[in-house]
Amino acid sequence: MLPVIDVRNVHRIYDSGGVPTHALRGVSLMVRRGEFLCIMGPSGSGKSTLMNILGCLDTPTSGTYLLEGVDVAKLDDDELAQVRATRIGFVFQSFNLLPRSTVIRNVTLPLLYTDVAPRDRERRACEALASVGLPAEYFDHRSNELSGGQMQRVAIARALVNDPALVLADEPTGNLDSATSEVVLNTFVRMRDAGKTVVLITHDPEVATWADRCVHIRDGRLLTDEQERAHVMRSESRGRGST
Repeated sequence: MLPVIDVRNVHRIYDSGGVPTHALRGVSLMVRRGEFLCIMGPSGSGKSTLMNILGCLDTPTSGTYLLEGVDVAKLDDDELAQVRATRIGFVFQSFNLLPRSTVIRNVTLPLLYTDVAPRDRERRACEALASVGLPAEYFDHRSNELSGGQMQRVAIARALVNDPALVLADEPTGNLDSATSEVVLNTFVRMRDAGKTVVLITHDPEVATWADRCVHIRDGRLLTDEQERAHVMRSESRGRGST
């Protein structure tokens, strides 16, 4: 079976006023269907750049990204837009909901860019909301009337409404308390169990324990577990030496 994500020796270089900035340096990564992967790294490590490439929001300077066996570099703008609309679901730390629109309206938005018939959109939105455990009594509420945990459930339902192969979550528990975070993380586990591929960015080691696998990125490079442990030990040693 083809992996959902197959990244091969990807580099991403930005031109900062004529000075090249290397955001990714030869990243290779494979993620299987039905896997829950966590990406960890400090600010400026390249993890957001990698997530943007995985979500077809950015393109590598060099290297190859195969999404379900398709070379993303060979897709035109319309084809990329279709991939983003139907094959990838996005979940963000800040929810990115329309505050004065109803829950149902927020969840049906991605369906406006597909061939799903209008009569079927609300049904699919209700099914997605039920799958994340949001009670039906909230479906007609405006999103700005919800708690943070409820808003994140709506955001996850929106990501699921098109039945994507891949769900990308960028710090999805960053604005939530620990109890609500556990509810949201359990939702990602259920998505994995249902066959979705989930890739989650986090700074929190405790959140990372929910994933099947965790990779670390520093200075644009993916580190092996041994390299990451060595880096942490060096950091701790320097910290003790400064006290």
